[in-house]
Formats: sequence, C-alpha cells, structure tokens
Amino acid sequence: MGLPSALRSRMRPSTEKNDPPSPSSPSPQNSATQQPAEASDNVSFKRATRMRKGFALSASVAYLLSWIFLVLVLIGNTYNRPVLSSIYFFKLNLADIIPTSVPNASLINSIAQSIGLHDFYQVGLWSFCEGYLHEGITFCSRPQTLYWFNPVEILMNELLAGATIALPTEVITILSVLRIASQIMFGFFLTGAVLGFLLIFLSPMAVWSRWWSLPLAVVAFLEMMIVLAASVVGTAISVAFKYAAEAQSELNIHVEIGVKMFVFMWLATGFSLWAFAVHSGMGCCCTSRRDLKTGRRVVRDGRGVRA
Repeated sequence: MGLPSALRSRMRPSTEKNDPPSPSSPSPQNSATQQPAEASDNVSFKRATRMRKGFALSASVAYLLSWIFLVLVLIGNTYNRPVLSSIYFFKLNLADIIPTSVPNASLINSIAQSIGLHDFYQVGLWSFCEGYLHEGITFCSRPQTLYWFNPVEILMNELLAGATIALPTEVITILSVLRIASQIMFGFFLTGAVLGFLLIFLSPMAVWSRWWSLPLAVVAFLEMMIVLAASVVGTAISVAFKYAAEAQSELNIHVEIGVKMFVFMWLATGFSLWAFAVHSGMGCCCTSRRDLKTGRRVVRDGRGVRA
C-alpha cells in the first residue's frame, strides 16, 4: 500500500537533508578547524626555530659591524679630512731627523725641510699623506690600487729632486718584501669587505635548512681567514717598519703606530671570527624549519627534539 504522491513529494527534501555529506566535499566545520591547526603549526615552528633565528641574526649583525670597520680601514688616510686623516697604519716622524748631539743639528734639520723634507709621513691602504707639525697635513697622494709605501722613492723625489741613489742589496730585498706584503694586504682587505657585505644578507638563509649552513660556513671561514691574514700582515708591516726605522741610532727617526687603524681592523677580525663560529655551530645544532617539515625533529614543549 503506497503513500499518496503529495506526501511522497513533501517527504523527499527532508530525507535528502539527512543524507551524510560526501567524503569528496569537506564540510565547513572541517575547514574551519584546519585553519587553526595550520596556524598552530606555524606558531610551533617559530618557537622551535627561535634559537636558530637568533644565531643567524647575530651572524648578520656581526658581518655588518665587521664590514663597517673594514670600510673605515679602506678609506682611512685617503684624503685630508678630520676623521680620515687620523686613520693610518704608521706615521713616520722626521721633524728632528738629525739628533741634537750633532753640531748645528737644528740648522741641518731646517735646511732639510727647506729643500723638501716634510716633518711626517703617514701611510694608509691606498696612499700616503705628508705635512708639518705646525701646519698639519699639506698633501695626500692620489689613491692607488695595490699601493705600497716606498720611503726611499719618496725621499729621493722630494729631497733630492729626482736624483738616484745606489741602494744596498739588503735594502732592495726589504723593499721587495714590503711591496709584496702590502699588495697582499690590500687585496685581502678589499676581498674581505666584499665577502662580508654579501654574508650580511646570506646568513639568514641558514634558518631554513642545515644544508645552507655548510656552504655558508665555508664562505664564512674563507672571509674570516682573509680578514685575519690582512690584519696580521698590516700589524707585521707596521711593527717591522717601526723597529727598522728606530734602530738607526745615527738618525733621530720616530714611528707612531696608528691606534685607530689597528682597533678597526682587529675588531673586524673579531666579528668575522664570531660569525664563522655561529655558522659552524648551526651545522649541527639548533632546529631548522626543514627538520620539522621532514619529521627529523618534532616540536615538544616548544622545542625541536629528535623524532
């Protein structure tokens, strides 16, 4: 016994409403719960990788500071400016080159100054500056790539008006070593500044994966060694020049080491060393985002631990 057709048409929509939802079409309730779950995962990832982000940020800041100090080393003593003129490797003081024990020493010193000898010569990475004690710097040479300070050539050009002097073999050898060391130092400081500038922006990439830590650590090691070698060479040249110049007892020559230049280049070296240590440590420590996504580590108590 069938139902009337009017009743069957009224009951059909109600039965369709009670049908279970199709598995292929997610319900609005499931999509609503899925979004908070994804947001919770992102928050957990951020908490678990917080330490790695902090170390990567510290490396970027260290490279920024190292680059600033390297720039100061590069532009020091290039022009007669209040700040630049005080940044130099060493300062050669010839104001009283003839000792007072020599008869008529003051007269001889004044004659030497009148024919072209300046009171002091200070050396930077690109050029040298000269001047008098009562006037300050009067001239800075034009910045030159792979510059090296040749005191014999400068004195011959200024004091002797281009005359030539037969130099002993020992002096020629010392000048050759000084030229090679100065050019190596120049190239290392310039290369270190370029690599440090690039690493400022590349360091945060170590947050995403440990695989990025390996090439970054290699580049960081290269940058650190270049800056360290340049600082060692610069220190050795300045100290050796001071010792060699002041060892001449028959001449009253004084050499002043540039304190600012030394502080800047060794601070740059220290910051580069810290950044390299950070990149080396992130290769085996601190959870990365890739560790969490691949399941190598899981979030537990806000930290990434091994699965």
